[in-house]
Amino acid sequence: MRVIVLGTAAGGGVPQWNCACPTCEAVRAGAAPARSQDCLAISADGRNFHLLNASPDIRTQLTSCAALAPGPGARQTPLRGVLLTDGELDHTLGLFQLKEAAGLRVWAPDAVANTVPAREIAGRYHGWQWPELESEFEFDGLRVTVFPVSDKQPKYAAESTLPGPWVVAYRIEDPATGGSLVYAPCVAQWPAGFEDFCAGASCALLDGSFYAPDEMADATGGGVGSGAQLAMGHLPMAGEHGSLARIRRSPGTRWLYTHLNNTNPVLDPVSPEHAELVAAGAELPVDGMELVL
Repeated sequence: MRVIVLGTAAGGGVPQWNCACPTCEAVRAGAAPARSQDCLAISADGRNFHLLNASPDIRTQLTSCAALAPGPGARQTPLRGVLLTDGELDHTLGLFQLKEAAGLRVWAPDAVANTVPAREIAGRYHGWQWPELESEFEFDGLRVTVFPVSDKQPKYAAESTLPGPWVVAYRIEDPATGGSLVYAPCVAQWPAGFEDFCAGASCALLDGSFYAPDEMADATGGGVGSGAQLAMGHLPMAGEHGSLARIRRSPGTRWLYTHLNNTNPVLDPVSPEHAELVAAGAELPVDGMELVL
C-alpha cells in the first residue's frame, strides 16, 4: 500500500492567512515548513488512488503530486474515490473542487453523507456514488474497518437530529503486503476500544491539533479560551490522559501526528514539546511524505 501525505495541518493551514503568531511568522520567514490542510492519498497498486478527506487545498495538493497527475487520456485521472472521516469544512470543501471528476465514490458516516453541502451541489455536475458506510468493506484490493469516534457535529449541521457517529477513524489494510494504516485526524477523547483498533497497525496518523488543553488561550493572549478549544473536539497530546501517554503504551506501531494547528508548539523542532513528542516515539510528517506499507 502506498500512502502519500498530501497535507498535515488543521483548518487554515500553517501559516494561516490571518495569523501572526510566532509559528506562522517562522514559516513565512522560511524557518519552518509550510503545511497545507490534512489529507492523504492511498493506493494498493500505485495507479488507482483514493483520498482520505478532501481538504480546501486539494487542487494544489493534487497538482504538486506526480503520482496523481492526469493522463494518459485528456480527462483520465488516477483518483477513484474519497473517504471522509467527518463533515468539517476543512475535510470536505475540497469536494467542490473535484466536481469535474466523473464516477467518484464517496464514503462518509451516514449523518455526514446526508448533510454535507457538497453532496447535492457537486452531484449536479457528475453523478457520484455515496455507498453506505459499513463497518467493514473493500475497494481496489484494500480492506477498510470503520471505528466510530464521536458525535461532534459540524457547525453547519449543529441543529441536525440525525444519529451519529459524526466522526470516524479508518483502518486500511493491504492483504497483499500485510501493511495497515490507521487514520484518525479528529479524536475528541480517546474512545474505549481505540487502542485495540490501532493494535498491530504498521502506521497510525493521529489527531495532533493541540499540545496542551489551553494553548489557544496562550497563543491568542486569551482571545480564545480553553473552553472554546475543547469544543473543537481534539484531544491534546500532553497530560496524563493525552495522546502521548497513550501511544507510549502502544509499541510496535509507527505513530505520526497530523491535523496540526498553527498554535501547537511541537511545530518548532527545538522546542521542549517537540522533544517530548520524539521521546514518546512519535513523528511529525511533512507535506509530501510517502509511506510504503
